[in-house]
Amino acid sequence: MLIRILLADDHALIRSAVGDLLANQAQFEVVARVADAKSALDKTIELKPDVLLLDIDMPGLVSFEAAREAHRLCPSTKIVFLSAFSHDRYIEQALAAHASAYVTKSASPEELIAAIHSVANGGTYFSPEIVARLVVESDGVRLIREGHTRGVTLTDREVEVLRYVSRGLSKKEIAGILNLSVRTIDTHVRNVMDKLGIHDRVELARYAIREGLSEP
Repeated sequence: MLIRILLADDHALIRSAVGDLLANQAQFEVVARVADAKSALDKTIELKPDVLLLDIDMPGLVSFEAAREAHRLCPSTKIVFLSAFSHDRYIEQALAAHASAYVTKSASPEELIAAIHSVANGGTYFSPEIVARLVVESDGVRLIREGHTRGVTLTDREVEVLRYVSRGLSKKEIAGILNLSVRTIDTHVRNVMDKLGIHDRVELARYAIREGLSEP
């Protein structure tokens, strides 16, 4: 069975190295290599690959949002996140975005290849440092939480808005990216501030950076 893969990473070196690694596997076909999440979503809709291999930290549209839309519009495409990040919040968002695999960039080439084979055959794959923090229940996989921070109270949408705020984007710019009204973004920002007890955009950005919420 030929497994068709779409690779998305904003670093040209990664696209080249990982893309060539996968293309050299007899059972893999790399159908496209793109540099941002919006292009990944557009190409997924166009090409309907078996696997979308998606970096987390890319400019523009947040990768988790792209993954959710890709799953909604192309449910047969399996989502694999490849990331240097392994914060709890990222893992939670990956699971919420219907990811079948989460592979860290410290993984070996063999591990990545095994992950793609696994998801293409209906399974899942999580790097060892990730799987040690997961528990499988009857209704799916969830993260084992040992602590609780104010950031946990934020919804996925609120985290997205916080992330864009921490990057210095205006409410109008955020509204454009998320296809929401400025009023809706303003509501999300106020809800974030109320939940975190922070009422200054600069302090909000500092909080996001400190808690690892500023990256996707």
